[in-house]
Amino acid sequence: MKKKGFEELTLVPIAHIRSDFKEKFGVPRQSGRVKELTAAVVFEKEYAVPAALRGIEGYSHLWLLWGFSLEDPDAPWSPTVRPPRLGGNKRVGVFATRSPNRPNPVGLSAVEFHGITEVDGRPALSVGGADLVNGTPVYDIKPYLPHADCIPGARGGFSDGCADHALEVCVDGALLEIIPEKKRAGLLGILREDPRPGYRKDERSYGLSYAGYEVSFYVEDDRKLTVTGICKPRTAKDG
Repeated sequence: MKKKGFEELTLVPIAHIRSDFKEKFGVPRQSGRVKELTAAVVFEKEYAVPAALRGIEGYSHLWLLWGFSLEDPDAPWSPTVRPPRLGGNKRVGVFATRSPNRPNPVGLSAVEFHGITEVDGRPALSVGGADLVNGTPVYDIKPYLPHADCIPGARGGFSDGCADHALEVCVDGALLEIIPEKKRAGLLGILREDPRPGYRKDERSYGLSYAGYEVSFYVEDDRKLTVTGICKPRTAKDG
């Protein structure tokens, strides 16, 4: 079949992500940082073809090509951006970052492949370590190849100094029990990563949404994170 030209390429979602994040705040800054997180890649009807997944079980990890769907599609792109990890003040070239404000708002994530499952009667992929908001469109899936994709000695630019940053998380056992047991490790992993904006390191109270719960916390001395509350949001039906 003859393919269209590539001067302009229209990407159509083949799947969407089902995750525990309804908003960007709290989502890990990179895939794989919180391995305890789980998500599902749920295929659209046209692409929900079991034959398309034949042989995928042989891989431990996958690449997801996806879209920054929460960005304004009409916003102009900027050749420079201010990465939060550099304090939000220093500008670097957009192609030296993974900023969502790009000429083409496309993201790339490496996730752990847990297996093929089924969601809403369609085949889906269960994955771990995803850094994606619920509903994110997925444009393509490719296998992660250890012999080609892992490059020993590669340099990480300004992000190298952030790789080992982690907070001590303090949360009362009774509070943690409010979260379903299978979701607790994921929450603790998110909090250890310090969800606060990289340019704001104060001791004010913050809140994030995770797995249908609202979690409030504060950080002392850029070292210790204390959870102050976990609750289910009230709805109109609750009165």
